Amino acid sequence: MSAGTAPDRRERLVRPLFIAFLVASAVDLLGLLADVQVAHLVAKPLLMPLLAGYAAARRGPRLLVAALLFGWGGDTFLLADADAAFLIGMGSFAAGHVCYLWYFGRARGSVPAGLVYAAVLATFITLLWPGLPAQMRIPVAGYSLLLTAMAYRAGTLGRYAATGGALFLLSDALIATGIADWPQLPAPDFWVMLTYIAAQFLLTVGVLAPGPKWAVITPGAYRERSISI
Repeated sequence: MSAGTAPDRRERLVRPLFIAFLVASAVDLLGLLADVQVAHLVAKPLLMPLLAGYAAARRGPRLLVAALLFGWGGDTFLLADADAAFLIGMGSFAAGHVCYLWYFGRARGSVPAGLVYAAVLATFITLLWPGLPAQMRIPVAGYSLLLTAMAYRAGTLGRYAATGGALFLLSDALIATGIADWPQLPAPDFWVMLTYIAAQFLLTVGVLAPGPKWAVITPGAYRERSISI
């Protein structure tokens, strides 16, 4: 195989991987709405590997691919109904957020947006704290801080990534309210997965094709460019 043929072969995988991701997303979401658990068990672990493959085929940065694969680890462990598996899954998601933060670099974010995110985090943790199991309080608070930082910093890449970060925060907030036994929406797992899938996809799009920014890039800030859509 010559070196010149490798990029073409990779590019030919872009469309099939994207379609497979859409199909797996539809199967997962429809399975949750129809209460067909086997569909969720089969489709959920496929989502992030397919999206990571799509990002890699698009020549996305390694940190994006790593963040998505850590998301796959979190998805897989959260399928198990056990506190230990939940904590391991949360740790895997946390590693993914670190990858995103590392990629976002040192760009300066919007101060008003930062104040809003700080207020949301403080209010949510204050309201959630009494309803959390004692052993979950510190891990959930630490994870929430990291997730909120990622959601805020995502705005440095533009509107797609900013929306993805906000939806990721919303998705995990829905999970946390379930742990704290707050009243839930009908089909709560559907809304968790809908916001999560949209979040990871929009973060991926935001990294691959950054849009108008809130931020000014500081000298020396790391940024690895990818091809446009």
